Amino acid sequence: MSRARLNLFIEPDHAKRLNELAIKKGVSKSSIVAAALASWLSPVPGEQRETAMAKRLDRLSRQFERLERDQNILIETVALYVRYYLTVSTPVPEAHQEAARAQGRLRFSQFIEQLGRRVQKGRRLLDELNTDCEPVKAPAADGVQEGRL
Repeated sequence: MSRARLNLFIEPDHAKRLNELAIKKGVSKSSIVAAALASWLSPVPGEQRETAMAKRLDRLSRQFERLERDQNILIETVALYVRYYLTVSTPVPEAHQEAARAQGRLRFSQFIEQLGRRVQKGRRLLDELNTDCEPVKAPAADGVQEGRL
């Protein structure tokens, strides 16, 4: 089989890595370059690779969209909770400020400990809420709402 001779210029780092690979595999540098070129120029595997890449990118896009949706839900949830809390909480009198701060620090440290335990165990409160709560139905004609939160 005849072969065409080519003189190529490649980056020094690539030349070094090519030489190391040839030594490691016990093959010639020419055979490595020929195999890489054949793989690159081959239409069928390339198309399969592009199809696989497209599928992977589609899957990553859907995952990203779900993450973005979940993040927006989380932001809205926290915002609604903060607005509700600020609306219904009464100001603490000046005489009780220090006790309230101490109580707040204690509650926050307990919250962080509980959060750490849940994250470590892989448990999600949202999953528990989904199983504990029935869906809330639209208000009945008489104004009484069915379901529970």
